[in-house]
Amino acid sequence: MKLIAPNYYTKFKCIADRCKHSCCIGWVIDVDPDTLAYYHSVTGPLGERLKKGIDESGETAHFILGKGERCPFLNKSGLCDLIIGLGEDCLCQICTDHPRYRNFYSDRTEIGLGICCEAAGKLILKQQEKTTLVVLEDDGGVEELEAPDESLLVWREQLMQIVQDRSRSIEKRADVLLQAAEMTIPNRSLAEWADIYLELERLESDWTDRLEELKQTDLSKAPVLDTPEWEIAFEQLLVYFLYRQLPFALDDGEYEARAAFCVLSYRIIRDLCRVHAVLHGSVDLDDLVEISRQYSAEIEYSDENVEALLDALFEE
Repeated sequence: MKLIAPNYYTKFKCIADRCKHSCCIGWVIDVDPDTLAYYHSVTGPLGERLKKGIDESGETAHFILGKGERCPFLNKSGLCDLIIGLGEDCLCQICTDHPRYRNFYSDRTEIGLGICCEAAGKLILKQQEKTTLVVLEDDGGVEELEAPDESLLVWREQLMQIVQDRSRSIEKRADVLLQAAEMTIPNRSLAEWADIYLELERLESDWTDRLEELKQTDLSKAPVLDTPEWEIAFEQLLVYFLYRQLPFALDDGEYEARAAFCVLSYRIIRDLCRVHAVLHGSVDLDDLVEISRQYSAEIEYSDENVEALLDALFEE
């Protein structure tokens, strides 16, 4: 069995207290059984805090969020008191993994970084070289790649090569990708797409504000964002979506729609950047990182939201 990741993966490092959008705020954090058993063994003041800070009344134990939906162990300095008191190995599985995600195949596991994390977003979207996949671990086994997995991986590689063809504009590459997937994006105005996104479950009021701005802003005088810097950043964004989203088609069979979802996501994020330029006078890659972070948190981490958008791709 192999462990495979994008070439930027090993460069990732959590920025902890320097993070503007801590993953320890606003998220319900489940505690897995093994970690819960360990927490039960902790004594002293920290052990008492653990007893008071975890709700075990339901099927899955979770930390009890405090004021501002903060994890009870996130201190005023933005650091984790559990890590300070017990070391990094003490964290529950979710805290250890985030922002990592995994997709499983018959002969490999693929791991990646979610752009809902600003540090991961900067690493991915500001990378200049093309994204490639590298083998991080290989136990020497000779597991056979099953036919559905092989077909998807070959197809995904073809789509990624289309997106990484820098002899074309990124928008042309997106069009070619749609042609290869035999899909089209329904011909809706930005205001109509904004309404669709506004109908979805939302977490941050800032995200709602962005969608309202997308609905109301005239982009006729907005920058096109087609300089080499932006073209490469959008390429990385589209490759990220292909790497992360296409594997779910093995479960739901929505191969073509998920490819189109990747293009739709790129285009909505691009146009949100253009809206930002109109309303604020300029836009840069840090703004792209923040808008992509919001999009990922609001859309990718909600199966219901993704499914609603997949359905919208078939509705005129």
